[in-house]
Amino acid sequence: MSIIQITVQELAERLAGDRQDLQLIDVRERDEVEIAAIANFTILPLSEYGEWSVDFKEKFDPHAETLVLCHHGMRSAQMCQWLINQGFTNVKNIGGGIDAYAYAVEPSMAKY
Repeated sequence: MSIIQITVQELAERLAGDRQDLQLIDVRERDEVEIAAIANFTILPLSEYGEWSVDFKEKFDPHAETLVLCHHGMRSAQMCQWLINQGFTNVKNIGGGIDAYAYAVEPSMAKY
């Protein structure tokens, strides 16, 4: 199954609308999140996989729309593939990551 990509502009539209059933996951490291972050994302650093993966399925709905973010889109693509392998059915990678978001959507956001 291929990974669906959304643009940062599409992310901004989704965040501006009804987010009731939207699951937002940021897989960047905590020090990266301290530099720049988007509100309401659950922080699940890939380096902490052993800690959060244990009860992951209890905390997230495998059928809810799940948007995954990282710095440029590579780590989030890995997470998307993992989610699909876990049976998640509505997973989308945010192409360009928070870097693209900072340039195209929120220019005042810190960049790194």
